[in-house]
Amino acid sequence: MSGGIPDDKIQQMRDGFDIYELVSRYVQLKRSGANHVGLCPFHTEKSPSFSVNPGRQMFKCFGCGVGGDAFEFLMRIEGLSFPEAAQRIAGEMGIDIAERKLSGEEERRRQECAKLQRVNAIAAEFFHRQLLDSPGAENCRQYLNKRGYGRTSASEYQLGYAPDSWDGLTNHLRQQGVDLDEARTLGLIRSRDKGDGDYDLFRGRLIFPIHDLSGQIVAFGGRILGEGQPKYINSPESPIYHKGQMLFGLYGARQAIRQAAEVILVEGYFDQLALARAGVENAVATCGTALTAEHAQLIMRYAKRALLLFDNDKAGRSATFKSMDLLLPTGIEASVIELEPGDDPDSFLQKRGKEAFAEKRQAARPVVELFMQDQLATASIGASGVSRAAQQVLEKLVLLPNPLELDLSLKELARRTEIEVDLLREQLEQIRRGQQERSARLKRTSGLPAAPSTESAPVSVPPPESVPAWQKPPVASKLSPADATLLKMMVFQAEVRQQVATQGVEAFFFDPLSCRLAEELVTRLQDVAVGQELTRLQQTPEFIERLPPLLANNPEEFAGMGQKMLESRRQKTADMRRRQEMKIHS
Repeated sequence: MSGGIPDDKIQQMRDGFDIYELVSRYVQLKRSGANHVGLCPFHTEKSPSFSVNPGRQMFKCFGCGVGGDAFEFLMRIEGLSFPEAAQRIAGEMGIDIAERKLSGEEERRRQECAKLQRVNAIAAEFFHRQLLDSPGAENCRQYLNKRGYGRTSASEYQLGYAPDSWDGLTNHLRQQGVDLDEARTLGLIRSRDKGDGDYDLFRGRLIFPIHDLSGQIVAFGGRILGEGQPKYINSPESPIYHKGQMLFGLYGARQAIRQAAEVILVEGYFDQLALARAGVENAVATCGTALTAEHAQLIMRYAKRALLLFDNDKAGRSATFKSMDLLLPTGIEASVIELEPGDDPDSFLQKRGKEAFAEKRQAARPVVELFMQDQLATASIGASGVSRAAQQVLEKLVLLPNPLELDLSLKELARRTEIEVDLLREQLEQIRRGQQERSARLKRTSGLPAAPSTESAPVSVPPPESVPAWQKPPVASKLSPADATLLKMMVFQAEVRQQVATQGVEAFFFDPLSCRLAEELVTRLQDVAVGQELTRLQQTPEFIERLPPLLANNPEEFAGMGQKMLESRRQKTADMRRRQEMKIHS
């Protein structure tokens, strides 16, 4: 069984579903020998590098490296979990896949969520009709027109208007037969202090609906039209809405984010809409909260790079640097788009246009570079001030998982501060050791697992001369035999290493440690001559110490095994990720 769906059913769907017909719904394909080719839907390209092989029931892009079966394609193109993709394919094939029987509590939660989603849908339609047709919404329509949003835009983005009355929505929900307890749970209405009825949360405000990844409306944001505070109010947390896990606009932007492998993070609803309207379709906004660790994990599913576009003031800089703390440890490349003080994306686009914004986007600077500049510029004069600023920068650099980026940043900090780079490295390792010791103490005192380390490499302690580092077993974690074998093959076989680099380490490795080791191997051996792999790795004993023993193996033992091993690992890794998806959604 795979997460509740019988393995034979999964194989039946994998073998029998017409992947060509599925892909053709999204991509214009032309026959080329045994394959069909077209422009990849997962990244921007001008020449077709996307291929579908109906005989093998597989797709592959030789530009961005993604590939897989019909399940994988549907999951990527629609943002579905594996169970959702399996249900879709099974429905089209007429295959009955019995879902795991829900427990009583799970069924209760499912029904509750369905009811709450229905209430939000009724409320969203009410707000939208008010905006389009109500005489009382004229000021809101004029406000939108001044900002360049007409009736068409309002409909496209499902914007709405909350009447400037205490119980407009309350009365409408009652007329629709809604259980008002459900509306209270969602925070749409609230009980009066004296207990004599309810009143609406949103009154006299422009309404932005917030969608989850399945397109369901789970919450609302409301903007005041005139003067007053708060400028924005948002739906409270509910069983279907957790603002720390939700990004405004992601439902509509996810495909563009996948294609660009890049997301633009903005602060407000109008910022996101303004960029989307200008053709910048890969922008999302936080829902009235700072970026969270859950947001960072969500972004990892879609993008490799994040462009931070917050207000260019003290508060905006603070939000930028707090976001950096969450993004850098994940391996997401984080850069900053800088607009002039007083401008936001909406105002900038209205004044300067799309071409000027494209130039700003092109000039985005790494967030680490900006933080370094900011700290050194505000440091007090003298050695102590520079020293404190350098310490603050090092506390951020320790978050970098990429050893090459870390090395370059240390050299840049040394250049700017005139502190010896070796001294900075030593101080960086002290910071890292301190974090690891605090994490270990927390584990001992709380009985809970220690927080994940942000290390990009272990502390550089020279190994005893009597035992070469590359003959030692890995010290960070025990690798599975399959992962160890593939890592060794990556060392000795350039074609294996190239395929892993092209398709992404996550396609072949499930364990996070193995993923990190594979990424570092790709980086360290990128331009090495054939036969010089071990020589290159021996230059960094602190890294080779973390690999499986290499000299105990004959490089020739892997001859001819590469493609077979890769195919096996790709399939097993995909199955493990699907099982994980099914556990999450079960």
